[in-house]
Amino acid sequence: MKRMLVVLTAALLTSAFVAAPAHADDVATRQLVAGPDVAKQVAWFWLADGAANLKNATPYAVQTEVHGERASIPVVPDGKPGLTAPALGPTEPKGKTPTTTGKVFFVDADGQPYWCTGTALQSLYRNLVATAGHCVFRSNGTTVANWVFVPDYADGATPWGLYVGKQASTHYEFYTYTDYSRDFAFVNVFSGVVSSSGVLTDAGRLVDNVGGQGFAWNQPVPSTIDVFGYPAGPNPDGRRPYTGQDLEWSTGPTSTMTLSDLPMNQPIGVESPFTGEGALGSSWLYRYGSDNRAGYLNGVTISVADTDGDDRYDTGISPYFDGQVSVVYRAAAAVWTGSIA
Repeated sequence: MKRMLVVLTAALLTSAFVAAPAHADDVATRQLVAGPDVAKQVAWFWLADGAANLKNATPYAVQTEVHGERASIPVVPDGKPGLTAPALGPTEPKGKTPTTTGKVFFVDADGQPYWCTGTALQSLYRNLVATAGHCVFRSNGTTVANWVFVPDYADGATPWGLYVGKQASTHYEFYTYTDYSRDFAFVNVFSGVVSSSGVLTDAGRLVDNVGGQGFAWNQPVPSTIDVFGYPAGPNPDGRRPYTGQDLEWSTGPTSTMTLSDLPMNQPIGVESPFTGEGALGSSWLYRYGSDNRAGYLNGVTISVADTDGDDRYDTGISPYFDGQVSVVYRAAAAVWTGSIA
């Protein structure tokens, strides 16, 4: 695969590169804020004025469409398959969609607020969020600013609090070369906060509040998979079937893919009507059970495709989750964050 070397530059308050000590060759980590005091400023940026910036954010429109077709090429795992069990979430409110999925909000280089989809994962300190890599790391080597996660987001509400990102991890090859086969990110968040009478109050740890999905790697491509996200953009024909205000659920068959305009090793596709804007970072949950709203994260949407040429998106695209993804996940899952309130 042809790769382009990018120069690493500072993005938000720090330019420190931190390598995970156990897997320094594979894991690249960036600090998103300098400490709890700065994290409070980030929280107020989103919560001030009745959460105006949350409500005014628009869906991220970077790399939302690729061209390709379904293939029958088998995936080649790089090791033994593995699973990390989920942590079950609350029994209320009742429903079939997970409270673990929500929106990640951030400010891009143009100074405007945007959002993608993210998912809470089980981890040692119960503080981990997964999303698409380019919803955290820009292709020029910088990171987005003011990154936060709002689980179970709907219509401007923060039912379980707002969680400020402290540290983001991805694979070295995405961080350095923008290798889309590694287009994923794991973000450690501080404990949640809510605003009450102009004061930030601690809302507790993310997974303690909403649960955390498990994690799966080196699995055979499943026959079907469940996708959860917040699609909002138009189809190629201009129609907008989604608003992006509520969590959407799609279930479809999966396959390997061949892409003509996005260099990737082993891209995976799922039959899904989600449009690209807003759905970037959507969770692909393997063995999802609507009774306990839990499964295993086995992919994230990095783009969508119209494979049959009818001007409507029909396929979501994800990197194959192999052992290299699990290396980054395990490193990020052992990072402590703490509280800011």
